[in-house]
Amino acid sequence: MSTGRALLVVDVQPTFCEGGALAVDGGNAVAERVAEFVRGHRADYDLVVTTQDWHIDPGGHFSDTPDFIDSWPPHGVAGTPEAELHPALADLNADVAVKKGAYEAAYSGFEGTDAEGRSLAEILTAAAIADVDVVGIAESHCVKETALDALDGHLRTRIFTDLTVPVSPQQGEAARAELAAAGVVLLRSEELG
Repeated sequence: MSTGRALLVVDVQPTFCEGGALAVDGGNAVAERVAEFVRGHRADYDLVVTTQDWHIDPGGHFSDTPDFIDSWPPHGVAGTPEAELHPALADLNADVAVKKGAYEAAYSGFEGTDAEGRSLAEILTAAAIADVDVVGIAESHCVKETALDALDGHLRTRIFTDLTVPVSPQQGEAARAELAAAGVVLLRSEELG
């Protein structure tokens, strides 16, 4: 029986933070808050997983004339400093690193694999995970899609709203409404007590 809890740290990378190719306002602050949260709560988790956009040639996902819906400026390019984990997470000591989007868009962490080629679903199943907490960047895109896929995988799923940030306030509001309607629990990390 699955009883474990995992923390999914989604795409906390310089490419999505201020100064990055696809910067989200507040990204650096989220990276710092996630790092602080993990330092204080590492023992609460059986597994800590990071996901990273790791694009090699994602086709139409990259564009010189992006529509910012299906196409974007180049970002998270595999092997570049911007695609590495944010420096704030240097001492995170994640159990597993999942990279996604080598040759496709890949918004959800469940579309990625670890160094051994295991999918996120396989990793969580092998660790007997029943509950996941999702944090990271951006709430309106990769965090949302990862949480919805976790729910689809029959995992009890929470997002800590203070440990994520949307691309825009409007998109964040829409994402939170969609997540809540689907059954994802939205709460602030300090509500853990």
